[in-house]
Amino acid sequence: MRRFVITGAPGSGKTAIIRQLEIDGFSVVEEAATDIIAAAHAQGTVEPWRDPSFIDSIAKLQRDRQIRTSCQNDEVQFHDRCAVCTAALAIYLGYPVSPFLAAELERIQKEAVFQRRVFFVRNLGFVTPTEARRISFEETLRFERIHEETYRDFGFELITVEPGSIVERVGIIKRCSN
Repeated sequence: MRRFVITGAPGSGKTAIIRQLEIDGFSVVEEAATDIIAAAHAQGTVEPWRDPSFIDSIAKLQRDRQIRTSCQNDEVQFHDRCAVCTAALAIYLGYPVSPFLAAELERIQKEAVFQRRVFFVRNLGFVTPTEARRISFEETLRFERIHEETYRDFGFELITVEPGSIVERVGIIKRCSN
């Protein structure tokens, strides 16, 4: 199975792209951070990212989802983020890379879990706040730069997916994942 990561700054349209790929019949793996935030909100924690354990919670869910879906017979699978994104998030939030996250980063590299080609979805020129996305556009740009640097530091090739319609963006991803 070839596993591709779709990544980019918050609010860049990754989820819409993932949904369209799913509608088009591709296997997809959901983003973990949004679900960790939703679970924390349900338990009364308003800003779970203020606790350094937030990073490991995301990395553990990402690992579990990747392992759980690894037995599927699909030729291609798209992941909405991976542990490299979580490392970028740790840098952005000013947290050290934990031993768990370091081990997960080592595992995905050693096992070549993901294709070296990563789809980097560029920002749309604005960001729409949500319960899980409480970030200004300026901070989104800063996070985007950190994200890009982190992926390059880990040796990934970034395929840029510029702003456009969902059809155009998904088309780029389909063409480049063959």
